Amino acid sequence: MKNFLRNISYTLFMLALATGLAFLFFHFVKDNTANIALVYILALILIARWTTGYLYGILSSLFCVIFINGCFTYPFFEINFSMSGYPVTFVCMLIITITTSAMTTKLTRQDEMIAERERKLNEADKERIRANLLRAISHDLRTPLTSIIGSSASYIENHTELDSEEKLRLITTIHDDSNWLLNMVENLLSVTRIQGDGHVVSKEPEMVEEVVSEAIDRLEKRLPDASVNVSAPDEMLIIPMDFMLIEQVLINLLENALVHSESASPVELIITNDGPAVTFHVIDYGKGIPEAALSDIFSGQYDSSSSTDTRRGMGIGLSICRTIIQAHGGNITAKNHESGAEFAFSLPIV
Repeated sequence: MKNFLRNISYTLFMLALATGLAFLFFHFVKDNTANIALVYILALILIARWTTGYLYGILSSLFCVIFINGCFTYPFFEINFSMSGYPVTFVCMLIITITTSAMTTKLTRQDEMIAERERKLNEADKERIRANLLRAISHDLRTPLTSIIGSSASYIENHTELDSEEKLRLITTIHDDSNWLLNMVENLLSVTRIQGDGHVVSKEPEMVEEVVSEAIDRLEKRLPDASVNVSAPDEMLIIPMDFMLIEQVLINLLENALVHSESASPVELIITNDGPAVTFHVIDYGKGIPEAALSDIFSGQYDSSSSTDTRRGMGIGLSICRTIIQAHGGNITAKNHESGAEFAFSLPIV
């Protein structure tokens, strides 16, 4: 019913508009009324384009022929179909209407098919991300939780027998694993927020310097010994972004570089203005990434358990980073260099 009312309203509006223009043209140029038919032909094309089905266009064609005959053909304001040419006029208008309607119907069906295909692809992508997250969670969360439970149980059962150093070691383990779990929950909330909004983020113009400064401050609270060298252009860089999400990406990449590179050298964060985009390069000078893992490193399946810090995998964080960057219309890459690994992501300036 709603669609029917919309079609009727649009048809009546276009016919009324065409008739108004026709009378205006007729008032000023009575000697050349043949061009009035062009006004109605344009109206018919628009009616056929923006209504569904053929009925509205066919009825409009009949109306146009009768109205042109009755109002804009000599003798004026008198219907006279005895004059030659009107069957041809009606047939031509009818052909125009039917052809336009057919093309419009085909285009509409194609648009619907494309939209349905994109919807299915988006759903498949969401399911893939969800499955990867679940796989990563099963590994990345179980181990630190087990460590927390084990350390707390040891403290409860043996607190009277433990010396101060042993108690401090158990509490430090619980503290470190709890902070890491908090970071993981923040990551999961970030990706859930994006998926809940249909992979759309709310972006506001933000200063790159501020988001970098905030990310490093939060990182240093987690890793007091963190050493990051920042290099950025002299000009002020302002780009549209979700401040908290991009901050989370920077924290993930910097923390991964500091924890998993197994290097005592400072991590470099280099920011470059590449014209249509601003690129953030996170470079470490450690052991690098296994070549076989580069192709899947952002899938959520990458496992850094080969490192000495086996309780903290990095795959889930990188998967979330990619989701956030793609939601911003940017891209993220990973590669090795001569002395370590480099992660880089770009955000469009506009």
